[in-house]
Amino acid sequence: MTSSPDAAAADGPPAVLVSVTEIRRRPGSRMPVARTLVADGLGLTDVAIPDGSAIAFVGDLESIHEGVVLTGSAEVPWTGACRRCLKDLHGVAAIEIREVYETKPTDGETWPLEHDQVDLGPLLHDIALLALPLAPLCTDDCLGPAPDAFPAVVEGSPIPGEEPEAEPAKDPRWAALDDLDL
Repeated sequence: MTSSPDAAAADGPPAVLVSVTEIRRRPGSRMPVARTLVADGLGLTDVAIPDGSAIAFVGDLESIHEGVVLTGSAEVPWTGACRRCLKDLHGVAAIEIREVYETKPTDGETWPLEHDQVDLGPLLHDIALLALPLAPLCTDDCLGPAPDAFPAVVEGSPIPGEEPEAEPAKDPRWAALDDLDL
């Protein structure tokens, strides 16, 4: 099942609702869940989830006393650029999920369970953003576009192939400090 644009909240991710009425009647019972969230405008500075891509979740819901536990995995497609050579990259991030939905949620720890429905939209939205690589590399040994032409140097260190700069003249007012042995 796919989320629909008309189910979206005005200021948040689209709703991806799952009814848990049946399993809430029998604590300890499980129900398989497979849902997708269509990405729209999700991304960071250099990495993004292509618009229209599906963030897919597959897992189980298990009933507990005051709510349900969601367990499973999600796959998040992403595109970006290598941080060294700027080559276009794409990949899929896999995330393991274990979250609790409660009728009386604890802010920042559990998700709300309202009207015997679990809304996976906000969870998948947040998980997708957290799964994006912050600084992707095309390969672990990528040296960049031309490491010999553009070497990485620390400010003040000599550049290979160039003469080191002469040390600046010392201020005579500080000359007495040169004689101190600390």
